[in-house]
Amino acid sequence: MNITTRQGTLEDIPAVFELVKELALYEKALDQVINTEDKMRKDFQEKLYEFFLAEVDGKVIGLSLYYYRYSTWKGKRLYLEDIIVTESMRGNGIGKVLFDATVEAAKASACSGMMWQVLDWNTSAVGFYRKYGTSFDNEWINCNLDF
Repeated sequence: MNITTRQGTLEDIPAVFELVKELALYEKALDQVINTEDKMRKDFQEKLYEFFLAEVDGKVIGLSLYYYRYSTWKGKRLYLEDIIVTESMRGNGIGKVLFDATVEAAKASACSGMMWQVLDWNTSAVGFYRKYGTSFDNEWINCNLDF
């Protein structure tokens, strides 16, 4: 299998949105998706996020979507919003390829590190991140304010 990765473009948004819906379905939260392709297209054009795609034979099979944030303590950080691999392609090292590309993007843009979240019940993802020496923080509480 020949896996390729590349920086995403505006033309890729429909494939990205399909992966987003697949992740929401996997997490049993499809009803919570209020984003749309049009919103994603507009936000991408405003440079609110960037992404890498993984492909096999020209077919999109994975996504790493990220953006930059700023920490008063640590400076510029890359925030990894999601890594998504289509269900049929999981277990083939595609997540690793996407994660490694994202780490390199963070280093190349002079970030002091990366941040992300992982659901505690997603033991395969937790195990994957442990291999990188990830620090898991049980002290901070996630907060949301929806409008």
